[in-house]
Amino acid sequence: MISIIITGYKEPKTIGRAIEQILKNRIKDKFELIVTAPDEETLNVAKTYALKDKRIKLLKDEGKGKPSALNKIFKKVKGDILVLTDADVYVSENSIQLLIDKLKDKKIGAVSGHPVPTNSKDSKLGYWANLLTEMVHQWRKKAKFISCSGYLYAIRKELLQPMPEDTLSDDAYNSHIVKNKGYGIDYSEKSLVYVKYPDSFSDWIKQKKRSAGGYNQIKYIFKEKNIDRSLTKESAGIFQVLKYPKTFKEYFWTIELIFARIYLWLLIFWDINIKKTEFKKVWVRIESTK
Repeated sequence: MISIIITGYKEPKTIGRAIEQILKNRIKDKFELIVTAPDEETLNVAKTYALKDKRIKLLKDEGKGKPSALNKIFKKVKGDILVLTDADVYVSENSIQLLIDKLKDKKIGAVSGHPVPTNSKDSKLGYWANLLTEMVHQWRKKAKFISCSGYLYAIRKELLQPMPEDTLSDDAYNSHIVKNKGYGIDYSEKSLVYVKYPDSFSDWIKQKKRSAGGYNQIKYIFKEKNIDRSLTKESAGIFQVLKYPKTFKEYFWTIELIFARIYLWLLIFWDINIKKTEFKKVWVRIESTK
């Protein structure tokens, strides 16, 4: 059995589309679709779908953050394979079955989907989103070890273990659990998940501090030095990034992005490593992605 989990928080405007796109997928196995959120607005919208489809189940979490909600759900799900996604994104048709198919290989413990921005490249932040997702896409196609995208990934339930409630990136945490248990992580590039990325610099910093900061945090949780995302590793790919722009404006935006990423990593080091900023101040809602 497959358990599909949608986590959300104050996303009544987007949860409907997230559910509808999953139900459009032709999933061969029996599945349950669990929607979890701490707020009534999101759950009330999801309830309208649950009344029509018995495969949909609702679970109100305690509002302690996504890691806490997932820890609770992992104890309740019936599936041997879990598919995790968010309430503010939506998947392409057949994307879920493609993830599941790759787990037929017993050596594979998890499979990442392929995030695609809905943002236009005509704005600077939209261009940044398209550039960065394309760079990650190319990296995932050829890297020996990849981390899953939290927007959409599948994982074997047997490999999971409770994560600390202050974990910034559940996808990074679970990816390293899979790695440490001797399993591989595959990439399903046709499993598209459509994502609206931030359209303001302040929101961009908030989101990237949470996601990139999660990888910085992994070093200390697992006591690993060779983490797949860091300022050093990003610096090594700078020449690849400079091949992406097609116009003078895009080249200028790319240079700005390079300096923005340096600033971001310095901010992460200061806030998380030095100040030890608490989870609730880092894990904040990004309004412009809704």
